[in-house]
Amino acid sequence: MEENSDFIKGRGAQMQAHSRFHAQEIVHEHIEGIDEATDINSPTEYFYETAKQIINKVSSVDVGAAYSMNPYQGCEHGCIYCYARNTHEFWGYNAGMDFEKKIIVKRNAASLLAKTFEKPNWEVLPIMFSGNTDCYQPIERKLQITRNMLQVVARYKHPVSMITKNHLITRDIDIFKELAEQHLVHVSISITSARDEIRQKLEPRASAISQRLKTVEALAKANIPVNVMIAPIIPGINHHEIPQIMKQVSDAGASSAGYTIVRLNGSIGIVFEDWIRKVYPDRADKVLNQIKECHGGTLNDSRSGTRMRGEGNIAESIRDLFVVSKKKYLSDRVFPKLRTDLFVRSNKGQLGLF
Repeated sequence: MEENSDFIKGRGAQMQAHSRFHAQEIVHEHIEGIDEATDINSPTEYFYETAKQIINKVSSVDVGAAYSMNPYQGCEHGCIYCYARNTHEFWGYNAGMDFEKKIIVKRNAASLLAKTFEKPNWEVLPIMFSGNTDCYQPIERKLQITRNMLQVVARYKHPVSMITKNHLITRDIDIFKELAEQHLVHVSISITSARDEIRQKLEPRASAISQRLKTVEALAKANIPVNVMIAPIIPGINHHEIPQIMKQVSDAGASSAGYTIVRLNGSIGIVFEDWIRKVYPDRADKVLNQIKECHGGTLNDSRSGTRMRGEGNIAESIRDLFVVSKKKYLSDRVFPKLRTDLFVRSNKGQLGLF
């Protein structure tokens, strides 16, 4: 395939999407310079917020978590398919380039988490890190907000799970090992393809596939339960790689695996379609039509119980391939349950640590 000269390397989205919450917006339309120009190649910006809450109740039956928490909003990994892109519109930005270039940092996340745990009516149920955006995106290396939150989790002995696609998670193996010994943590590593050629297009600023496999291996060697999410499956791009990925993660020591089929709700569909027509112009229509076939004829699927796995012949063939591959490579693995009975509160100045 000949590379599109208009393709912006290092970014997932190739456009600034219109936000449904904005009646007016800045555009670059007239060569005379009447409108303010927007430099789409500008570096990532960070906006520091003092959050009022850090934990969200999860009501979706498709997610399988009780709570979620996200120290960052927006994500520099730039995954073109990311369902979280739509949520950036609530912050006054758009689901396109803004999502990966304008990152909101909840700088008080750790202290806020401790305050939440101290509430007398707090119900101890597993919390998912990165329910929306990756808690190990590049800026975490410097800020260490996720690590500080994990230290809080360890002190209170609270069950958590997390999903990431960044090798940076291995920095915190010391905390994960402590949590795993008490059955208080599950870790999921997202692997979308077996080839970096695909990964670079889908997830331009995420860790290389080889690094993610090393991450699975490092976590497994430390006896930390590792699940791999082969997700999202995009018909016509990566669906055929399921057996290869399953073998790779099995060899690396994964305990379990899961998958989802891509769905492109709201502005994500616009951003994705613009992207695929630039990156894969020869198969764009085929891929888009196959995605629609999995979701009742539309890119947008919000149906509970169906949206994550799809329906129809293509979705069924993907499910069958996944089931057969998992049975072949992971049938002898055990993924332990999280404990919720070890939680302890501090009555002697726990919050003073922050």
